[in-house]
Amino acid sequence: MAAELTQIVVVPFPAQGHVTPMLHLARAIVDRGHGSISATVAVPDFIHRRMGQYSAAGVALVSIPCGVADEDGSDEPPGPAMFLHAMEHRMPAQLEGMLQSARRGVGAGRRVSCLVVDLLASWAIPVAARFGLPVVGFWVGMVATYRTVAVIPELIAKGFVSESGTLLPADGTKNIGDLNILPAKLKLRFKDLPWLLDSALPQKSRISFWLQALDRAKSLRCILVNSISKEGGAGGDSPDDQQQYDYEYLPQDQQQIMLHVGPLLFNADASKKTATMWQPDKTCMDWLDKQSPGSVIYVSFGSWAAPIQPDRIRGFARGLEASGRPFLWVLKSHPSWRAGRPDGYAEKVSGRGKIVSWAPQEDVLKHEALGCYVTHCGWNSVLEAVRQGVRMICYPVSADHFVNCAYVVNVWKVGVELATSGQGDVKDCIERVMEGDDGRRLQRKVNALRETVTAGEAMRAAKRNLTLFMDRINGS
Repeated sequence: MAAELTQIVVVPFPAQGHVTPMLHLARAIVDRGHGSISATVAVPDFIHRRMGQYSAAGVALVSIPCGVADEDGSDEPPGPAMFLHAMEHRMPAQLEGMLQSARRGVGAGRRVSCLVVDLLASWAIPVAARFGLPVVGFWVGMVATYRTVAVIPELIAKGFVSESGTLLPADGTKNIGDLNILPAKLKLRFKDLPWLLDSALPQKSRISFWLQALDRAKSLRCILVNSISKEGGAGGDSPDDQQQYDYEYLPQDQQQIMLHVGPLLFNADASKKTATMWQPDKTCMDWLDKQSPGSVIYVSFGSWAAPIQPDRIRGFARGLEASGRPFLWVLKSHPSWRAGRPDGYAEKVSGRGKIVSWAPQEDVLKHEALGCYVTHCGWNSVLEAVRQGVRMICYPVSADHFVNCAYVVNVWKVGVELATSGQGDVKDCIERVMEGDDGRRLQRKVNALRETVTAGEAMRAAKRNLTLFMDRINGS
């Protein structure tokens, strides 16, 4: 009799930066299962319409009807206010139907052994409980950002945050390090906390969302983390430099096992392209082929960040032009993103600057023409840059960007923070990173960190952690 095939169901939060690492996680689990495990990645239909071309052996990307329509005349997905309601009130019944179908199919050799649920998609946790299925959590960022969320109840209890999510005092200038939430050397303020920065929802709605996710997560015994382990150092020059990780700053009452698997979620197989919600402009690769090695500035503010104000876009545009260097700028075609470009800008920088609405980022970052990356510091982008050994200029926008930026700049020291988007600051920062002692030091640091996360102890720890997880779902 053929062995029963174990199936896991993966439920990501419906955003590019969450779906992509969970697809990579599903593939890593299937690859290490050697034919004994399959994975079903369940996404809302508006995500599936954009990413349904994804294909990998043993991994199925399936659509969950959510009743949310795309924005008319736009290639952008619906906003959070629309799909968050669907996540709580429509998608649970659809997931239940999927699990019922899988249960009826046991005789055909498919047994759902567990769900892996993005903590931002916590709506799926009670669904699994109703079926008696174990759930493993997934945190899309680093442990440090999980810590900033996990302490919300503590901050409310101590009177630093109101129950409606308002900072007390309201200016938010107090240093986070004063409360031992995160290391003082990060130089973060309360107003940099991720759950205060997402402007897509009212403050009270944001705090309610996070408190609900934390309450549901209490039942989880294990959380997989898209980060590097405690052993994953930054290749510093002293023993102290080797111990600057985010692992130590877990909540004091943390009961779950945190398994770092981030290095395994890189797209190591170049033949298997990452699915994306936007069609990349591949002409940028031909353009890169014509540039000198290490000469190009790559600029991208990610898939989730809200549009940057026109005056800031204008400052970036003029700073890039004033740098005198070739640049590739990913600037979405939506008017809200391109409104700040100076008149006639594309013609003025033609030949030296290329502007595209979306780019195949993994291919761009590994290209020999790349010199540095101007990034919003989304966590996936940071990991991709480190993996390819690319220095960063950090311009955090919202969500976890400020925490990630603080690690890049103040702990790992593989990038610098851009103070403003003014023409002079942009130009000066590019020169600092692209040439001179600072640039060479940054390159040495990022090369060392790259070695750690791709071939060093961080990778070995990730493999051990994934093996531990798979032993658990297989009942070993």
